[in-house]
Amino acid sequence: MVTPDTSNTIVIVPARMSSTRLPGKPLADICGQPMIIHVWRRAIEARVGPVLVAVAEQEIVDVVAAAGGDAVVTDPDLPSGSDR
Repeated sequence: MVTPDTSNTIVIVPARMSSTRLPGKPLADICGQPMIIHVWRRAIEARVGPVLVAVAEQEIVDVVAAAGGDAVVTDPDLPSGSDR
């Protein structure tokens, strides 16, 4: 089996608080931790490359940073996570 070269890969996890079906979803408590931290940890465990959380709100940045992760604030007016 050939292993792909992931040396230039960055994992970007988009997150925003204004989900229409579940507002505040990134910070929803799952077993005592915010959902975004569970997602961020799974991405780290995949060992594909560095993981960056792209967010529209500072409160998510603060939660990710407190867990030891990296996050960047993007334009809150972007229409989707893919654009983030």
